[in-house]
Amino acid sequence: MSTHDTDGPANGSPAHGSPADDGLANDEPAPPARSFLILHGWQNHRPPGHWQHWLAGRLAELGQHVVYPQLPDPDDPDLEVWLAELARHLDALRGSERVVVAHSLSAVLWLHAVARGLPGAAGVDRVLLVAPPSASVLADLPEISGFTLRERDFTVPGSTRLVAGDDDPYCPEGAGTVYGDPLGVRTQVLSGAGHLGMDAGYGPWPAVLDWCLDETAPITVRAG
Repeated sequence: MSTHDTDGPANGSPAHGSPADDGLANDEPAPPARSFLILHGWQNHRPPGHWQHWLAGRLAELGQHVVYPQLPDPDDPDLEVWLAELARHLDALRGSERVVVAHSLSAVLWLHAVARGLPGAAGVDRVLLVAPPSASVLADLPEISGFTLRERDFTVPGSTRLVAGDDDPYCPEGAGTVYGDPLGVRTQVLSGAGHLGMDAGYGPWPAVLDWCLDETAPITVRAG
């Protein structure tokens, strides 16, 4: 679902040019207009070539508050540990608009958070879930089988958007069928986009940057 490329910034730190301490600044005179929390997937060590790394850098360059943490033990993650980390980062988001962008396993992590009513989740204004793996795939992978989402009886906020490839090997049943339809989440399927990771060519992804800055912007496949 990701790659074992060289690690990005140090554990828990922001990606580019953001303040230290997990991207959380101290004693700032005024909060930013937006805060972005970018969450990676299984085996992801935030490699520079990944679209999320690129997105964190571009948002920071534009003066946005960005948190892009290395979640603990990405090769052998624990759901409860990741939920605790998610709650901590959500609690620290600032600004008039709080946005979460989650890829792969973290997209499922977010759904667990919503299902449990995780503190801070209700305060998020917009969420983009990208390429969540299906329960059938998660259940067959011992390292992440604990993330399998069996609960479907919960309400996902209307500000949530789901984007997935029509040929994602980690969700062979289709993201709309597995998640979008049962949860009532607006789903966009991209042709030939695979798992929307580096293997599918998703380094720079301008359409996601556009959506981060304007929720009405369409999310399309990468150029080229």
